[in-house]
Amino acid sequence: MAQSKSLFRSLINVSGMTLISRIIGFMRDMVMARYFGAGFASDAFLVAFKLPNLLRRIFAEGAFSQAFVPVLAEYKNKRTHEETRDFVASVTGLLALVLIFFTILGIVFAGTVILITAPGFTNDPQKFHLTVMLLRITFPYIFFISIASLVSGVLNTWGKFSIPAFTPTILNLTWLIFALLLRHYFNPPIMAIAVAVFVGGILQLSFQLPFLRKMDMLVMPRIDFRNSAVWRVVRLMVPAIFAMSISQISLVINTIFASYLPSGSVSWMYYADRLMEFPTGVLGVALGTILLPSLSKHASNKNTLQFSKTMDWGVRLCLLMALPATVGLAITAKELTMTLFMHGKFGLFDVTMTDRALIAYAVGLTGIILVKVFGPGFYANQDIKTPVKIAVFVLICTQLMNLAFIGPFKHAGLALSIGLGACLNAGLLCYFLIKRGIYVPQNGWLVFLFKLVIAVVIMALCLFLCKHFLPLDFNGDSYFRVLSLLVLLITAIVSYFASLFALGFRVHHFTQAKH
Repeated sequence: MAQSKSLFRSLINVSGMTLISRIIGFMRDMVMARYFGAGFASDAFLVAFKLPNLLRRIFAEGAFSQAFVPVLAEYKNKRTHEETRDFVASVTGLLALVLIFFTILGIVFAGTVILITAPGFTNDPQKFHLTVMLLRITFPYIFFISIASLVSGVLNTWGKFSIPAFTPTILNLTWLIFALLLRHYFNPPIMAIAVAVFVGGILQLSFQLPFLRKMDMLVMPRIDFRNSAVWRVVRLMVPAIFAMSISQISLVINTIFASYLPSGSVSWMYYADRLMEFPTGVLGVALGTILLPSLSKHASNKNTLQFSKTMDWGVRLCLLMALPATVGLAITAKELTMTLFMHGKFGLFDVTMTDRALIAYAVGLTGIILVKVFGPGFYANQDIKTPVKIAVFVLICTQLMNLAFIGPFKHAGLALSIGLGACLNAGLLCYFLIKRGIYVPQNGWLVFLFKLVIAVVIMALCLFLCKHFLPLDFNGDSYFRVLSLLVLLITAIVSYFASLFALGFRVHHFTQAKH
């Protein structure tokens, strides 16, 4: 019970910080939509930023953290502080060496990278050249943010979750400052955003270092090929990189498909994805962040019962928040897009196209968040191979769906394939966790799901009635759009949580591993 309450408090802290970051992120996207719209320049930047962002997910938040945190947790629990410092120093040195190599490679061969990831851009030499220039500016971001993610892994293992959770806010603030105040000093103005990404990466790393120093874990990186623990991390990273690469390859393939679609397709998918990232980050990433160190500790101590209780707590809390978010996002997709992005160069046609992509993405929202919960179950046990095999199968299925959906649904078909692929991924991860006895679901699941579905249905009905009968105005000025959206959000929140309360749920249930 005490541990579940501690995890819940950590989740609230991480989710709160992530919420701040996402809100500022929406502000940055609103500014992007207003001044750059969904066209030539924005497509070029989003393609250029996609690759370093994907590599960040692979090296930093993905494969590296999955391999590093379980071994670090083991060191923290079973080794001396000095041995742990040596381990962190050796891992940092090796990671920095690899990142420098890839960064130089990315800058030198930027043209080839764009030729592979967005071949459709070659039909417009000016667009292709701009994308290459933007990639060369943004690529060093992968170095700074990956080292920052290593620092985040150390801070999370020591239970300092709030600091890493707040760190992405720094990039969003930097992005906003450059877009609002400095874009006029660049030609073309979109170059300002690329420079903002570069500067934001440096600031994100710099922000965390003083907190690392307070813990006496700020070490000088060094190369030590004789450290066996470092090679354990490398051995775990190899299949993890492959697993993460597979999931990111799917996004790259989608970009390749989208580069042949009408101009604006990349941007429409980006803005829809940004709306998806709000619940994904606030809940999914936050849950995965706090669960991995805790699950790693239980796995290291061979405490299978507590492992299952912790996992069960995470899955239930995930469903409590993800299911209503999925339904609510699908029902209010157009209203959200109009309120947040329909300004300046982002017109009603862009709203319609983004709305279609958002509804398609929403199909897989619960699956995307559940993957963030089920994945740590394998990583904590230092089993990367199973997620790899599942990821390969899901990649094949996703591309088959791409071929089937892109014809009739265009860019929305690409979004739908990602959503359905995420649901398949989550289902398979859950199946193998249970089949192998790693995760044993606790009692009361049928009653829990029955009550949850009733609450979600009541919320959906209230939203439909609200949209149908109330005089909401999403075609007017910004003030009325925001006011109308607030009415919908309040309706959803009140109807859902009131239904949960009527069905017997109480706040203290959320802090328990077992209902």
